[in-house]
Amino acid sequence: MDLLDWARGPLLYAALTVFVLGAAWRFYALYRLPVTPVAAPVRKSFSGSDALRAALARMWPRKGFRASATLVTFNPYVFHIGLALVFFGYAPHIAFIRRLTGLSWPALPDMVMYVAAAATIMSLLLALMFKLTDPVLKKISRADDLVTWAVMMLPLVTGMAVVGEPSSALLAQGNAVYRDPLAIHLLSLELLLAWFPFGKLMHAFLVLPARMQLATFLGRRGVPP
Repeated sequence: MDLLDWARGPLLYAALTVFVLGAAWRFYALYRLPVTPVAAPVRKSFSGSDALRAALARMWPRKGFRASATLVTFNPYVFHIGLALVFFGYAPHIAFIRRLTGLSWPALPDMVMYVAAAATIMSLLLALMFKLTDPVLKKISRADDLVTWAVMMLPLVTGMAVVGEPSSALLAQGNAVYRDPLAIHLLSLELLLAWFPFGKLMHAFLVLPARMQLATFLGRRGVPP
């Protein structure tokens, strides 16, 4: 058993176990948080659908702020869209997910993945530059931010290192050609999975519920969604 066999087998399942159990622990901890009752009466009825609509509407800068929005504002959109295209659109990634879950869908052209990966790496580098140079971002950044940045960057860089042929050729060969580089790429993904529940990556699960909770609080106070 070489490094790739370990990365594809025991280490992958260990990382997935940490990911699932860690995420469940985070959700349980949030569920156990005490609920503070609001003393003031509700001013306006605000349903769950209202909260969902308000949360989704706030995913994009409001009209009044778009004219003054800067690269700091738009860089996260580049990162999240690019990462989604790379992870869900690249044929070898879809084959990897199919082996684990049985689910699959049509892949995007390789060129789309290359451009998306380059844009995602650039957006991460810009995000790090902002955190290290902007006085406010530097002040509020913690070790969690840097660790999360590193575990996000590693799979992207190591993934680009194993892209030597078109995805159709890689899949047709059946066996991995670049075994050690592919093993390192998988290990970087497993590091990300193991860190996911314990750092800011959990916002992938919590961002929508958190926004809906805030929208509900403000909506019931009469603040327009």
